[in-house]
Amino acid sequence: MSDAPAPGPPEARDARPAPPAVSGWDTDTFRHGTPDEADRAPPPDVLADLSSDLHRSEELEFSVEEIRAAGRGFFGSLSAGLASVIEYAFQKYGRPNGYILGSEGGAALLAGLRYGDGRLVTKFAGEQKVYWQGPSVGYDVGLAGSRVMFLVYNLERPEDLYARFMGVDGSAYVVGGVGVTFLKKGRIVLAPIRTGLGVRVGANVGYLKFTPERSLNPF
Repeated sequence: MSDAPAPGPPEARDARPAPPAVSGWDTDTFRHGTPDEADRAPPPDVLADLSSDLHRSEELEFSVEEIRAAGRGFFGSLSAGLASVIEYAFQKYGRPNGYILGSEGGAALLAGLRYGDGRLVTKFAGEQKVYWQGPSVGYDVGLAGSRVMFLVYNLERPEDLYARFMGVDGSAYVVGGVGVTFLKKGRIVLAPIRTGLGVRVGANVGYLKFTPERSLNPF
């Protein structure tokens, strides 16, 4: 009989599987998990379409030089005040894609209302006649034929102009006898520019409603 000790219990084995071997940096995982700039960039044809749309949009807008020329021809001269007011409108809203040259005031005082008419000018739809109505504020006496120039922003179709535009509180800006206020309806912004006594009328306008035909109803 052997004097060797009886064998003990087998050593416990770790039941957890060994981790997989890692050899080097998994560049595929990094690239696929975090897309780089090239992966996120839109296709070249999409970029070309966006660039073309932007170019067409800029072509349909009016530069400050074009608006100054229109104002000079309409008001008879380009005073320092008119130039300053136009520059102010461009600083606030950029380049307009339309403008209106017209007149307003006068006999509307009898009804407590004020009316105007003029020509809407755009590069995408040419020219067309427009009319507007608004409340009288008591300064309309003697303003028959008072001239007003509107800068028009974000107009997609001429018919989008036919709506009621509300005045923006505190938006009046006056310098050198020329003033501008701002009216809004959705994305469309109007910037009527007036001179002389018309400046006081514009500073108090609560709203203006535009129509394709002459109307006696301002509501």
